[in-house]
Amino acid sequence: MSVVLIGPPGAGKSTVGALLAERLGVPFTDTDAAVESEAGRPISDIFVQDGEAAFRVLERQVVVRALGEDPGVLSLGGGAVMQPEVAEALRDARHRVVFLDVTIADAASRVGFDTSRPLLLVNPRAAWTRLMTLRRPTYEALAALTVPTGSRAPEEVVDEILAGLGEHR
Repeated sequence: MSVVLIGPPGAGKSTVGALLAERLGVPFTDTDAAVESEAGRPISDIFVQDGEAAFRVLERQVVVRALGEDPGVLSLGGGAVMQPEVAEALRDARHRVVFLDVTIADAASRVGFDTSRPLLLVNPRAAWTRLMTLRRPTYEALAALTVPTGSRAPEEVVDEILAGLGEHR
C-alpha cells in the first residue's frame, strides 16, 4: 500500500509527506521534485520555455511511473489529478489517497504565491481560487481521507492521517 497526498499549492503536501514517510518507515517521493530532476530544470522554466502542455506530459509520465512502483508516500503536484491517466491510476486499491485541504489564507502564508508557481503568476489569489474551484471535486472524489491542514503543525496533520488510515505509529 502507498499513501498519495493530493491538494492545492500550499496545502503542505511536501512537508507532511516527508514526515509521514518517516513515521511509516517508507520512502517519500515529491513528484514536482522528480519532474524537475528528470527535466534538469525548474518547473517554472518548463512552463516558460515549453508551455504547460509539455509540463503536463512530463508530469503524467513521472506520476504514473511512481504510482506503479508502489512508492511509500507520494506527494503529487496540485494539478496532476486533473489528468485522466493519473486519476485512473489513483483509483488502484493499492493507493490510499489523502486530500490535504487548505484555505487560501493559509496557503498564501505558506507559499507566498511566488514566481516558482507558474499558474499563480497573474493575480495569484484569484488564480488559486479558480484552480481550487475547478480541482476540488476531483480531489474529493479521489480521496479516501480529507485532512484540513490550515493553522496546524505538520505533526498534527500526520497524526490525523495515520489515525484515519488505521495506522498507530
